[in-house]
Amino acid sequence: MFAAVPENAASGPPKLIPLLYMPTLSDWFNTPKGQYVLEWEQAQFDNAIEDVFGFNAVQVGLPGLDFLRESRIPLRFSVDGIPSASLVADPTHLPLATHSIDLLVLPHVLEFSDNPHQILREVERVLMPEGQVVISGFNPLSLWGLRGIFGGARYPWSGRFIGLFRMRDWLTLLGFELNGGRFGCYVPPLSQTRWLQRFSFLESAGDRWWPIAGGVYVVRAVKRTAGMRLVMPSWRERRLKRPALVQVARRDNVIHVLPAERR
Repeated sequence: MFAAVPENAASGPPKLIPLLYMPTLSDWFNTPKGQYVLEWEQAQFDNAIEDVFGFNAVQVGLPGLDFLRESRIPLRFSVDGIPSASLVADPTHLPLATHSIDLLVLPHVLEFSDNPHQILREVERVLMPEGQVVISGFNPLSLWGLRGIFGGARYPWSGRFIGLFRMRDWLTLLGFELNGGRFGCYVPPLSQTRWLQRFSFLESAGDRWWPIAGGVYVVRAVKRTAGMRLVMPSWRERRLKRPALVQVARRDNVIHVLPAERR
């Protein structure tokens, strides 16, 4: 890309100088380290959203990567401040109606934002009661977090990594309840694929011996609404009272039931 630098009339037309391209987080995901993290994260997002149902699902950030690919929700779109997003908008002020979204995913959005609290407040506002949010982030208490201390201004080390316990506290204050999550990427943040593969045995060892030291985490939370009660139609309540079951025995870890006598 080039930018025009204006000059005075005596010196002739403006000169074109090349602009310095600034790599983004999406660019980093094309590196060997990024591909390693992305493969693990995509699998976690797939597992986290495949059983979430509704009508509207939103991905905030990284519109070039599809973290909603396994969602069964019919309407799916992305929101970000770059033109490649389905909806170009600031994540701190989502142009979405209150209580209109069933599922929202935040892949590495909070740690690269100047106002992560405001983004979470917007998430709470647009999600329906019992709506789900899935968040990924780099773990500061890991080899990847240690690498971030000396990473400088390059992605992803320029982010302000948020620990899982702090993330849980933020979500709890907004009325969310964690209902799933996992750490991963226990290998050191090496630059070559062959070295990442050589240390891949640390994945199973890390899950067993130091589970909270993974380089990346993915968590899912549900929005709880105080005092909310599902109202059932009266005809359904009458139908549910008839086929009563009673537990009679437990054998071989299987519960056997017999129909109770109708009154």
